[in-house]
Parts: sequence; structure tokens; C-alpha cells
Amino acid sequence: MNITVIGTGYVGLVSGICYAELGHRVVCVDKDRAKVETLQNGGIPIYEPGLQELSVKNSAAGRLRYTVDLREAVEQSEIVIIAVGTPSLPNGEANLSYIDQAAIEIAQAMNGHKIIAVKSTVPVGTNERVGNLIRSRTTERFDSISLPEFLREGSAVQDTMHPDRIVIGADSESAAELLVQLHRPLTEHIVVTDIRSAEMLKYASNAFLATKISFINEIANICEKVGADVTLVAEGMGYDKRIGHAFLKAGIGYGGSCFPKDTRALIQIAGHVDYEFKLLRAVVEVNQDQRMSVIRKLESIFDGELQGKTIAVWGLAFKPNTDDVRESPALEIIQYLIRSGAHVKAYDPIAMRNFRSIYGDNGVMWCDDALEAATGADALCLLTEWDEFVHADLKLLQSILRKPILIDGRNAFKEADLAETSFVYYSIGRPRLNQGVKEEMSALID
Repeated sequence: MNITVIGTGYVGLVSGICYAELGHRVVCVDKDRAKVETLQNGGIPIYEPGLQELSVKNSAAGRLRYTVDLREAVEQSEIVIIAVGTPSLPNGEANLSYIDQAAIEIAQAMNGHKIIAVKSTVPVGTNERVGNLIRSRTTERFDSISLPEFLREGSAVQDTMHPDRIVIGADSESAAELLVQLHRPLTEHIVVTDIRSAEMLKYASNAFLATKISFINEIANICEKVGADVTLVAEGMGYDKRIGHAFLKAGIGYGGSCFPKDTRALIQIAGHVDYEFKLLRAVVEVNQDQRMSVIRKLESIFDGELQGKTIAVWGLAFKPNTDDVRESPALEIIQYLIRSGAHVKAYDPIAMRNFRSIYGDNGVMWCDDALEAATGADALCLLTEWDEFVHADLKLLQSILRKPILIDGRNAFKEADLAETSFVYYSIGRPRLNQGVKEEMSALID
């Protein structure tokens, strides 16, 4: 099949490259000429394991190309996939301006029947909006498809090539069947719905996963007070097939480009139809507060005075195996530390450049490696569980810190890891590992 993908962010780029890997002829379109030139030269503007190799391979095979010429790409394709960004507006609603612009430009390029599939995460009714924009500008026939994505950054190629399911929202039986054929090599689990149900399904899925994360973090907070271990609680819960183990890992909350944006958007969608989504509002509130648990522990350790303290931060990306720092808990934590007069030394193996380019330096000392960040610090906060942090030599780490204080915001370390150290250690919802902390802290601070 001949496919055009408009937008080369995470969704569009991964989808386009993987469609080419399946043997289809794919053109990826983006307005950013510099980004397109990077892609044409074999580079990848995002960090996603395995993606660059597939891009180079399929470009060399003639199945994949990149361009800024949307008209030419649309004219040559039978399927046009919209995968542009839908960032949040200040009120939490999805910004559809990029969707609208893409629809208008597609209409101007129409030269025969097309299938227009929206892969961007959009509010219910957006496909109708796209259809109306195109219909008002062309007499050419087309079919609308909702094609929501369910990718996880850091494993997006794997998720695309081996998805849990494919969701296709369509009003046209023939268009739906063509999209089924396109995706059948990937999975037998293909769900065909009406368009509005497909649009809603995407938001509902992300809202539920966000709910699981906030739920287990609330359980973790209770575990700390009653003396239970949230990791053992979550393990036992996960064996129940109705619950499952996924997204039951306590920590400092979710971030990234999807969950924060999609939860806020769904709250707004509900509000527009006079429904208050109380549960989801609580999920967002819990997540916002959870990242401050690191700050609360630091303030407890230092009797509320962070002025002049040197705090090392390991991890800036919102999760491992990505350079995405959007809505990362690290941002708010670092900003709070700086406002409190602390000196921050930070390191991330992949995401430092992104963090600095988006959020600025913020008075942070940027380090070349993890040990440099930790050297001479009064406390170390692990905020992203990169492998190099998880497998760090804790004895060496203890020796280079000014004070052996370790705040583990991702429960990365196990009891056995700490057995031969004298760290003052704080994790999320594991009070047994935190026992004796107050006495050790008093000795250190005094």
C-alpha cells in the first residue's frame, strides 16, 4: 500500500517506519525542514531504541522517504495518516490547531479517493471535525478512520510491531477492511468500532493506566504509615488476573507526553457534556502531590532547611529509555530545590540536552556522569531508574557523597543492595527498608 504519515513526532515517525518495515511504501511528512533533512541523512530526532536502524534500512530499500512536500505525498497515497501533535491548552483541552491545518492541506492536495486516518490522540468528535474541514474544501471522495495509538516511549518499535491490539474506528465497511488488512500481520486482536468509540477508547485506556499508578502510590503512602511493604502488596495484587502486575509500581508518579495531557483532556471532555469526572480529578491531584514526596523527605532530613545544601539528582527523563522530559517529575523537584536555596547537581544519560533546551539551566550544575553528580552532595535523589543507576556501586557511591543519604523515588534498590552499606535510605512505601532512618539521620546531621 502507499501510505503518507503527516507528522514525525514519536507516533508518526515510529508508525511510518514500521509500516515501511512491513513492506509498504511510506512517505513521512513534516513542516520542519531541519528535522526532515536529519531524517533524510540517516539521523533520528528522538531517542527510541532500534528506530534509527529501521529508518536507514527501509530508506535504503526504497520503501521509506521523508519530505516537506505534503501535496506530493498525499497525491501519491491511498491512505493518509494524521499524526501531528495535540498539546494541551492552558485549560487542559487538546490543541487541535495542527490537526485542523493538516486537514486543510490534505483537502487542497486531494486528487482522488483517500482514506484519512487520524492517529493523533484527539477528543471525541475530532474525526467528524476533520471530515467537515476536508469536505468543505474538496469534492473528492474520502473515508474517515480513527486509528488510535497505544505506544510506550522507550519500547515504541516493539509495541508497534507486536501490539496488544489494534483499534480501528470507521463508518465505512470497505475502509475498515482495508485498515484491517494493513494491520493483520501485526496481531489477530483487531477491534473495529464506530469512530467516536475508537476516539474514546484511547482516552479511557490512558486514564485507567494513570489511575492504577495513582492508586498504588496512595497505597504506598498508607504502607509507610502502617508498616507494610508496597512492593509485596503490589506483587500479591498483580497475580489476580482481574488486576495484573502492570502499572502497579509505586514511585513519584507518572509524566511524559501522554498521561498528563490525556487525563486533563478527558476531564475537559467530560465537563463539556456536563459530567464531573471526580475519580480522574483525584488521579491527577494524587499524581501531582506524589512527586513532592521526595521534597518532603529531604525537608524532614534537614529539619526543613534546604538552603545551602547540595542535592544530587539522578535522572531527568520521565522514565528510562527515552529522552522525553515533558511533564517529568524532575522538573518540579529541581525547581523547588533551586527556589529553596539548594545547590543542584544533575545527570541523565540521555535527556540532559532536551531538559536544558526546553527548561533552561535553572541554576543547575550539569554533570558528565553519575558519580560526578554525586560527589560531595549532601543527599542523592534518584528520579529515573536508568540501568546505570540501578546497578551503581553503592559502596563507592556512599564514599563520594558528603552524607550517605539516598532518596530512591523509583524503588530501584532492594534490601540486599543496601545490606553492606550505611545509607540513610528512603524509598516509596517500604518502611522496613526505611527503619531506623530517624536515628541515622540525627547522627548524620548532628
